[in-house]
Amino acid sequence: MSVTTSQLTLAKAITSGLRHALADDNRVLLMGEDIGALGGVFRVTDGLQKEFGADRVMDMPLAESAIIGTAIGLAFRGFRPVVEIQFDGFIYPGFDQIVAQLAKMRYRTGGAVSMPITIRVPYGGGIGAVEHHSESPEAYFAHTAGLRVVTCSTPQEAHVLIRQAIACDDPVLFFEPKRRYWTKGEVTEEIADAIPLESARVVRDGTDVTLVTYGPLVATALDAAAAAASDGVSIEVIDLRSLAPIDFPTVEASVRKTGRLVVSHEAQLSGGLGAEIAAGVTERCFNWLEAAPARVTGFDVPYPPGSLEEHFLPGLDRILDAVDRVLGRPNSLTGWTE
Repeated sequence: MSVTTSQLTLAKAITSGLRHALADDNRVLLMGEDIGALGGVFRVTDGLQKEFGADRVMDMPLAESAIIGTAIGLAFRGFRPVVEIQFDGFIYPGFDQIVAQLAKMRYRTGGAVSMPITIRVPYGGGIGAVEHHSESPEAYFAHTAGLRVVTCSTPQEAHVLIRQAIACDDPVLFFEPKRRYWTKGEVTEEIADAIPLESARVVRDGTDVTLVTYGPLVATALDAAAAAASDGVSIEVIDLRSLAPIDFPTVEASVRKTGRLVVSHEAQLSGGLGAEIAAGVTERCFNWLEAAPARVTGFDVPYPPGSLEEHFLPGLDRILDAVDRVLGRPNSLTGWTE
């Protein structure tokens, strides 16, 4: 069988994945605000309504709670809805439906009812947007039992993960790093040999420090690893991909090799995924750790105006300072040294 490979942006890789899902299963429906004729704010669903019809790609009212509630009803009737939340900060009106209904339904019915609903959420900063357009709410949902939470970092991962998410019988929050929407890469449409939805991926091998991240910061982490290599430091970069559940075996194997851990994400420090990863690794790998794990995150403030977001978002320098800290080297931000 021939394998189709294309050069696509991350956004168009998701489009391609949605097209495959719609074509492969007539129970798949797309739902969201302005996703039909307009093709969505980021044009991810562009052309799909024309191709599959308005009864498969549906424009919905400006009411996230109603959209999620309708998707739950459709799932009860055997459909596999894919919901688009226009921006990360707009998900909160639908929060109750997600955490109190969608997440609980399979457990509540003793497994008799599945909820194969995928909720697409453009998230994160880096686009200079106004309030409620650059948030990172993934920890709210990773904390909620009954939900899967995944995020992509490259066009290839975006294509594979969206198709895996739609095929999953559990509800999946699918977080899309909006500042990476225009990143281009090779996309192979064959997914039969893809790693499982809940698996992390080692994207760069290393021996001195394990750097764990996801979504928009994977590219930043790889830049940091390249910069550190010129200074003789070997960083192993892990893209989590799945935030709930977390693939701890992959992270543990790396930390047992390197002895050091740095975790980075755009969301605020307190209660973030970095805390869960640092605690989990400390419990599992205490005897292998040469230093306390370090976290590089957004600050504990509301997301700032676009003119200040460069200072809020973790960048190469802040990540490298954390690497220096776990290596016991002088730190340019704090002056700390072991």
